[in-house]
Amino acid sequence: MCQREAVEPAVEFRRLGSTELSRVVEIDRRERIDVLYDQHGTQLVARHGKWSASAWDPDGHGEHSVEDQVLRLEHYVDTGGIALGAFASGRLVGIGVVVPHVRPRIAQLAFLHVSAPLRAAGIGSRLSEQLEQIARTAGDSDMVVSATPSENTVRFYLGCGFQPMAEPLAELFELEPEDVHMRKVL
Repeated sequence: MCQREAVEPAVEFRRLGSTELSRVVEIDRRERIDVLYDQHGTQLVARHGKWSASAWDPDGHGEHSVEDQVLRLEHYVDTGGIALGAFASGRLVGIGVVVPHVRPRIAQLAFLHVSAPLRAAGIGSRLSEQLEQIARTAGDSDMVVSATPSENTVRFYLGCGFQPMAEPLAELFELEPEDVHMRKVL
């Protein structure tokens, strides 16, 4: 179970259909970042600075565009992933995807975002817990995540019981070599 604050009672959590994945545009991913981590085996080394994550580009086609996020989500779902959404007043405020069996008995927490104004309200924790339950039900005993190396993201996953991996899954490291690769026993 993740360390969390209370979730607003007006937040509804449910599985997303493939036609709803484009609603990722509703997520406000903006973040000011003062610390990024470099991973050396299981050790994390902090780098201080001033970075920011901007909103997803609604019109572009690059890595941080809405189009790219929708394509990623569709890929995960098409390869057996399950997407869950968190809704407040009919608006998507959180989204997470688990892909069971990326390796025998290992699931991947492939995508997790919560809108900036609602972070630290327990939405990410609830999504993570529900995705973990889906993985357990599918027969997985471990879950891995390639986490954005920002302090808030890494702290979130540590609070959920994930720990840095000495040896990340090669296929995930190849895709996200700058991320913090973590694992949790379910």
